[in-house]
Amino acid sequence: MPVAADPVPRPLDHLALLGDRSAPALVDRTGMLDHAGLEDAVARLAAGLRARGLRPGDRLGSWMAKNRLACLLPLAAARAGLIHVPVNPQLKHHQVAHILSDSGARLLIAGTGRAATLEPGDRPEDCALAIEEEEGPALLSGDERLPPSAADPSELAAILYTSGSTGRPKGVMLSHANLWLGAISVAHYLGLEPDDRTLAVLPLSFDYGQNQLLSTWAAGGCVHPLDYLTPRDVVRAVARHGITTLAGVPPLWIQLAEADWPAEAIAPLRRLTNTGGRMSLSLVRRLRGLFPDARLFSMYGLTEAFRSTYLDPALIDAHPDSIGKAIPFAEILVVRPDGSIADDDEPGELVHAGPLVAQGYWRDAERTALRFRPAPPASIHGGTAVWSGDTVARDAAGLLRFIGRDDEMIKVSGNRISPTEIEEAAIASGATSEAVAVGLPDERQGQAILLYARPSGAEADTLLRDWFRRNLPSFMHPARIVWRAELPRNANGKLDRAALRAEAAALKEEDA
Repeated sequence: MPVAADPVPRPLDHLALLGDRSAPALVDRTGMLDHAGLEDAVARLAAGLRARGLRPGDRLGSWMAKNRLACLLPLAAARAGLIHVPVNPQLKHHQVAHILSDSGARLLIAGTGRAATLEPGDRPEDCALAIEEEEGPALLSGDERLPPSAADPSELAAILYTSGSTGRPKGVMLSHANLWLGAISVAHYLGLEPDDRTLAVLPLSFDYGQNQLLSTWAAGGCVHPLDYLTPRDVVRAVARHGITTLAGVPPLWIQLAEADWPAEAIAPLRRLTNTGGRMSLSLVRRLRGLFPDARLFSMYGLTEAFRSTYLDPALIDAHPDSIGKAIPFAEILVVRPDGSIADDDEPGELVHAGPLVAQGYWRDAERTALRFRPAPPASIHGGTAVWSGDTVARDAAGLLRFIGRDDEMIKVSGNRISPTEIEEAAIASGATSEAVAVGLPDERQGQAILLYARPSGAEADTLLRDWFRRNLPSFMHPARIVWRAELPRNANGKLDRAALRAEAAALKEEDA
C-alpha cells in the first residue's frame, strides 16, 4: 500500500491523491473512475457544493442510495470545508427530521423517492433541498475545481448519528484526523494493496461502511459500491468484478454462508471482514470451510472511537470467540470500576484511548461527559478516552474476549438501537401507553427486539404492528410483542426493567 502506518494525519480529501493515477478507483453503473478521475471528481463536486452557497463549517446532509455522488461526498465535503452528515437510507422521514434539526444542516441532498416522503416541517426552514437526480449531474460536472484543502486535521469533517441508551440518536463528531487515521489503520492491518477491489455493501452512514471507501483509496485500490436486494446479488457481484475484499455484519454473513457460491466467486476473495456484532462459532466454521483461502477478520468497534480491536486471521480457528488486540493507533485498556487495570482473565470495562477517539457528541455536553472521560492513569496516550460500557476480559496472551454490554442498547444487524426510541415509537402509535423494549440474543441478527406493552384497545396488536411497518425501518421492528394488562414496577413506582429483562431471558431459554 502507498501509505505506511504513519500516525501523522492529513486533511481527509488528500486520500484522493494517494493512488496510481491511471489505476481504477471507483466502478459503478455509470462507469469507471481512475485515481486521477477520482481527484478531479472530488475537486469538481467540492466546487459545486460551494457554488450552492455553502460555507466552511456548514453541515451537509445526504440521504440517498449508494451511487457515485454518495461515494464522493465524504471527500468532497471535506475539501469544501463542510461537515458531512450521512443519513441511513432506511430511516423514515421523522427520524431524518430529527437529524436535520439537531445537526443544523444547511443542505440535504436526497433522491426523488426519499425526498417525496418528507412532510411539512421535517426540513428546517434554513435547510435547502437538492434532488439528486436533478442537481447531481451538475454538481459532478461543473467547470470549477477546488484544490486540495489545507484543513487542520483537528477540524470536524463528519457527524455520524448513532442511537443512545436514552433518547434520540446522537451525532458523533469525527475530525479529519479521526477519519484519516481510521482509513490508514484499516488499510494497514488488512494488508490492502493497490490491486485490491472492495465490494462496498455496508451503508455509507455506518462508520465502517464509509471506511470501506476510505481505506481502499488509502491503499490505492478500487471500490465497487453495491445496493443489494438478495445475497445472490452479492455473490454475482463478487464473481463479476473479481472482488478481493468483502465486509459484512453477522446477519449478512449468515445469509452468504447459506448461499450457493460458484468457484469463480470464491477464487478472487482474499479477505472477509466482520463488524457490528460477534460471529457465532458455527458461522466462523462455515465461512472458513467455504472460503479456505480467504483471511477472516473478526473486529470490535464503536462509532465513538471507530474501531478498537481486530483478531489476527491466523488465530481465528483457535480463538473464534476473541475480539483480538488493539488496531494501529488505538490504545485499549481493561479497567476496574476504580480506574485501575484489571488482571488477566478479570472482567473489566473496555476503555479506548488515542487519536481515533472522536470529538464527542454534537451539541450534547451532558451525554459527551458520560462517555468521553479522562483516560485511566495507566494510559500511555492520556487525554480523553471513550469508556465503552462494554465488559471484556484479557487473557495471558493479550487477546480480548467480549463478555457483555453494561448499558441497555440493542444491536440488530449491526444497528445500535435505543430501547427508549422503540418505546416512544410504540406509545406514539396510540396502541399502548406503556412499553419496555428488551434485546434478546438472536443467531441471525445478533439481537432481536422483544417489546412488553400494555394495550390501549382491542385492536392494539394490529395497530402497533402496522404503525411500526409504516414509520420505522425493519431493523427497528419488534420480533415479538408480549401484551400485559399491567407492567411490573419497582419500589419507586418506575417500570421494573430489570425484572422484564430477566423474564425475557427466561422466555428465550424456554423457546430454546
